[in-house]
Amino acid sequence: MLAPLFKMLEAIFELFVPLVVAAIIDRGIGGSDRAFIIRNAVIMVCLGLVGLISAVSAQYMAAKAATGFAAELRHDLFKHIMSLSYKNIDELGTSTMITRMTGDINQTQTGVNMFLRLFLRSPFIVFGAMIMAFTINVREAMIFLVVIIILFATVGGIMYFNIPLLKRVQAGLDRITLLTRENLSGARVIRAFTMEDKEREGFTSAADSLFDGQIVAGHLSSALNPLTFVLINFAIILLIYTGALKVDEGILSKGEIIALYNYMSQILVELIKLANLIVLLNKAIASGDRIADVFEIAPDIKDGTAKEESSGDDTVVTFDHVCFKYNESGDEALSDIDFSVKKGETIGIIGGTGSGKTSVVNLIPRFYDVTEGSVSVGGRDVRKQDIGSLRRRIGLVPQKAVLFKGTIADNLRWGNEEARDEELMEAVKLAVCEEVVESKGGLDGFIEQNGSNLSGGQRQRLTIARALVRKPEILILDDSSSALDYATDLKLRRNIAGISYNPTVFIVSQRTSSVRNADRIIVLEDGCMVGYGKHDDLLESCSVYREIHDSNNA
Repeated sequence: MLAPLFKMLEAIFELFVPLVVAAIIDRGIGGSDRAFIIRNAVIMVCLGLVGLISAVSAQYMAAKAATGFAAELRHDLFKHIMSLSYKNIDELGTSTMITRMTGDINQTQTGVNMFLRLFLRSPFIVFGAMIMAFTINVREAMIFLVVIIILFATVGGIMYFNIPLLKRVQAGLDRITLLTRENLSGARVIRAFTMEDKEREGFTSAADSLFDGQIVAGHLSSALNPLTFVLINFAIILLIYTGALKVDEGILSKGEIIALYNYMSQILVELIKLANLIVLLNKAIASGDRIADVFEIAPDIKDGTAKEESSGDDTVVTFDHVCFKYNESGDEALSDIDFSVKKGETIGIIGGTGSGKTSVVNLIPRFYDVTEGSVSVGGRDVRKQDIGSLRRRIGLVPQKAVLFKGTIADNLRWGNEEARDEELMEAVKLAVCEEVVESKGGLDGFIEQNGSNLSGGQRQRLTIARALVRKPEILILDDSSSALDYATDLKLRRNIAGISYNPTVFIVSQRTSSVRNADRIIVLEDGCMVGYGKHDDLLESCSVYREIHDSNNA
């Protein structure tokens, strides 16, 4: 509020200057009154100083407001994105979210800053100069009125065509971000398959498309300045010509013509500023619309209210004829999954690639909602439970081992922020990764972004330790030992089986050796349960399980 108010104050003082100049010319110079000239010169200096103080104050306030706006917007956008479900994030895309969190918010910050500084000041000067011109001479002031109408019509037309172009440019930036992210994260794969030339061509094509869009939008935006100059200069020529005739006729004084010229010059300067502001605002509006699109995505998973840890039922997890689709129009990823698990049991889930193993375990912490049926934890439907309370009971080790830049202790405490070093080391031993911690210099050893200074097996064991630090009621190991040798995998499973607090364990694997000692094994094929029982029984009764077992031992 203060920024535009100070700008208006500056504009008011600026509008008085041509009147002072006119008085100096007509009364001071015309009447050879030196004292009057000096007095008015002092007044002009005072107007300039007050205007300068007002301008600096306005720009400080505008910058503070814009940076505060961007900070809060970025915080709210990040919070909203974190509230979205896996399905929402899959549909939106990581590269799009990165662009909107960075480039789009920066663009809106610039737009807010310039809006506060100029959007009220420039129209105020334009219309104020026109009104001051009417106080001098009505007929000459009509030139001002006509020029302003034409200019605003021109600006409106350019905005109408430019905003859609700028939206397409920002969409092209999304594409560039996506390609950059994929090429950087997949650099080793690209080099392994010698696909550098193809990826370079794809990136060049996207960059050229973005460049062409920016050129078209830039040409249209850049038309504002020359159009403004041409129109205003024609108006100045007309003003001087008609004004000179009126001076000869004695209708106007020389000082009044100079005042009118100064007002027209003020309009020229302000309209150039306004033209540049409109270009910035077009970009900010396009970016703001893209940010608004994210906010309009409502999380498709609504939080429940039940926070009790258990209903007292001995059954920990129940799948009641569950069907699940990733997309409403897509095929079912899971069909009629029906089983229950009691406290302390170990359940193996096995099947070929794409059989739905990860889909099953992702429904337990409610990363997705079922399409039909229900999933219950502790005797209550997960849809009725508070999500935070539900997930605090679960320790999840995902397929892709993700670690964050920082110390080993920092990463392990994601499982429990209050965990002592002794508890961290206990989890480290259970996860068979003592030598990993020792090789990095202990719990304070540093991990690079995404664990790039660790091997695949080391990352997997540390993520298992992170889940164990939580001491969860339900431990989910989603193919989390695929990079481990058989001896380490066996030791890990024995350690987990001997945990004193007796968690319920889900082991997802493609190796029968990892699940053979489970209390029960679920065999999946194309999203359907084709086997359910113990290892020996499934070898006899389930052809899919037998085939997987034979291929593992071939």
